[in-house]
Amino acid sequence: MGTSPLIEITGLTVRYGSFCALDNLSLEIHGGTIGLLGPNGAWKSTLIRTLLGYNRAASGTVKVFGYELPKSVIAVRQRIGYMPEREVNSPKISAVNFLNYLGRLAGMRQVDAMERSHEALNYVGLGEARYRKMETYSTGMLQRVKLAQAIIHDPKLLLLDEPTNGLDPRGRLEILDLIREIAAERKVSLLLSSHLLPDVQHVCDRVIVLHQSKMVDDMDMAALTAPRSGYYELRVRDDHDGYAAALEEQGVSCSHHREDLIHVRLEETQSPRLLFELAVARQTQVRHLEPLRGDLAEAFMKSISGS
Repeated sequence: MGTSPLIEITGLTVRYGSFCALDNLSLEIHGGTIGLLGPNGAWKSTLIRTLLGYNRAASGTVKVFGYELPKSVIAVRQRIGYMPEREVNSPKISAVNFLNYLGRLAGMRQVDAMERSHEALNYVGLGEARYRKMETYSTGMLQRVKLAQAIIHDPKLLLLDEPTNGLDPRGRLEILDLIREIAAERKVSLLLSSHLLPDVQHVCDRVIVLHQSKMVDDMDMAALTAPRSGYYELRVRDDHDGYAAALEEQGVSCSHHREDLIHVRLEETQSPRLLFELAVARQTQVRHLEPLRGDLAEAFMKSISGS
């Protein structure tokens, strides 16, 4: 007999007045790292707010950790950490006092809340800056504060809404690595909502796609990004066009991905050795060759286009 789902949604419809934001949504999440993808206006944040009990369902049921919402909202929130997209800091106080206050709101004793505040800020890399007023913090530091407050009460599920919002490439990678570490080392499941596909691919092992108020796809990341049989990406030293023409004469399908990269598809009867033999014949050299993997962006566009 299987374990109960961490999140169980059945026939969920959420409305804002007469407008339908989520339409008859059903899904199960048993744990792991889940990416929630969708174009702007796909109501990803609405789903997260519904899991937190902020939105009421017009119809359908929502259970988290086996507790039904909104009836057991307090029990659910005690087990969830939430990193919102919007800023949540208090500029005139220090990060450690801010987290201490939130720990107290979560029901901790004063001594426990302060201890956990220091632990969480050290964990996200803000130990040296914990006593500074948050109005002096950079965007990256404020994002770390949001992550710290989401884990202060040791939740078993994290809901992350655009966690890299406003960060430069280095800051994005640091936050994503930290999130991945939390999931792996602390055995925390997470639902990461983002419109940035590389963020989801970096962290998540499953992808749920929302579009036009509905779930339109549910994909396994490992299967999606596995090498595609017979497909390769290569680069030759020179004579790219002549080399591609020679491949096509041998029945190899070619397309230029970038100026110096060629994507090829070999038939089952063709060996990768052919790619090297033709390079020798054209008096050039294969400088790069690797199997082509499935592409999340391509799969995402296919999902929302309905094809």
